[in-house]
Amino acid sequence: MSKKIYEMITNQIIEKLEEGTVPWKQPFKNGIPIKWKSQKPYRGINLFLLDGGEYASFKQITEAGGSVKKGEKGQIAIFFKMLDIEDEETGEKKTIPFLRYHKVFKVGEQTEGIEPKQEPEKFEHDPIKEAEEIINGYFNPPSYSFHSGGAWYKPFQDHVNVPPKEDFESIHEYYSTFFHEIIHSTGHKERLSREGVTGQHRFGTKDYSKEELVAEIGASMLCGVTGIENETIDNSASYISGWLQKLKNDKTLIVKASQQAQKASDHIRGIEFQ
Repeated sequence: MSKKIYEMITNQIIEKLEEGTVPWKQPFKNGIPIKWKSQKPYRGINLFLLDGGEYASFKQITEAGGSVKKGEKGQIAIFFKMLDIEDEETGEKKTIPFLRYHKVFKVGEQTEGIEPKQEPEKFEHDPIKEAEEIINGYFNPPSYSFHSGGAWYKPFQDHVNVPPKEDFESIHEYYSTFFHEIIHSTGHKERLSREGVTGQHRFGTKDYSKEELVAEIGASMLCGVTGIENETIDNSASYISGWLQKLKNDKTLIVKASQQAQKASDHIRGIEFQ
C-alpha cells in the first residue's frame, strides 16, 4: 500500500511541474530576519545566514539597557555595498566592493533586558494523530528543538529544528516541514548515509539540490501516508520546481530522487525496503 501511495505522490508532483506551479510560499510566519533597531529586513546572503527574528549588535543591546545571555554566541551578518573611490595612481574614479561583517544576537532568545519590537502572529492547532505517530515512531531519531524563525537539520549535531505549531497558519504545513527535516536526517552516516548529507556540500550545489529534492519528495510521501498530501502538494511542487531549475530542469531527477525518498520514508516508519 505504501509503495502505491509513494508512486501516486511522485506522479502528482510531476503533473504539477508540467502544469506550471504557483510560487513557493514559506509555510511558517516570522521567517525573515529583521534588524531590531531599525525594524528593516535583512537582505541578500543574510537571509541564508540568519533565521527569522529580530537581531541586534552587542553595542545596540547594551545601549538599550539589555545584555547577552551567558554563553550565547553571536551570528554573522554581512554588510555589502559598492564604493566610489579615486585611483591613487591615475586619479580616475572607480567603483570597488566593500564588504564587512559583524556579530549579531537574536533579541529575546539570546538576550535579557530587551525584547522584540514586533508581536509574532500565532495560530492554534490540534495535532494530527497519524502524523504524530510517524514522528514518535522514528527509531533512534535526531534530537529536536522548536525555535521560531527557521527549519533545518544539522548533520554534525544530528539535530532538527522546526518552528512550533503556532507559527504555521496550516497545521498540514507544520507536519510537511517537520517531515522534510527528518527525511534529511535519514541521510546521516549512521542511518542511510546519503552523499547529500554526509558530504561537505555548499548551498545551491548539485548534490545539495538533489538532497533537497529527496527531502521534499520524502516529506510529500509521508504526508500521503497520513492523508494530508492534498493540503501540501502545491507548495511542495513549487519548492521542487525551484531546485530543478538549478539542475537544468531535468525531470528525470524526480524519479531518481523518489527512490531515495522512499527508502528514507520507510526508514522513518521502520519498514524494511528492497
